[in-house]
Amino acid sequence: MKKIIVFYCFSLLIGCNSSTSQNSNRNNLDVSQTKSIYIDLENNEVNLSSFKGKKILINFWATWCGPCIQEMPSLLRAQEQLKSEYVFLLVSEESTQRISRFKSRKKFKFNYIRSRVSLASIGIYSLPITIIYDEEGKEIKTIEGSVVWDSKRMIKQLKAI
Repeated sequence: MKKIIVFYCFSLLIGCNSSTSQNSNRNNLDVSQTKSIYIDLENNEVNLSSFKGKKILINFWATWCGPCIQEMPSLLRAQEQLKSEYVFLLVSEESTQRISRFKSRKKFKFNYIRSRVSLASIGIYSLPITIIYDEEGKEIKTIEGSVVWDSKRMIKQLKAI
């Protein structure tokens, strides 16, 4: 019975990862191929290719993911520091109503969008996970797990992309 409980707890921890790494097994999310999978909270289509010319930071998260929420204050501060270079998008597969309630309750000023497809279908298997695209829409970096986004080191890395 102890082994089952330990296995169950370990499985839960994997689902909401808190480490940083590159993930080469995830499907590549080409900006030009994501035209119809995202919508904003008013159900308008979000076309990522419309952001060409700016770097894009897409953070995949969920309202139930503790590490996702824990990193949001530093992500918000990084967004403020990098607003002239980056577009920050927070993507969840949860309902627009649930995301909207979270947005109202937490007061984080992000551009929240919803994935119309399951995150697993696009190769996202743990949360949070962040994908960074260059100005041409090419995927440059994938970061798994919670990050201190406004640290000097991270800001320097993001500016160097």
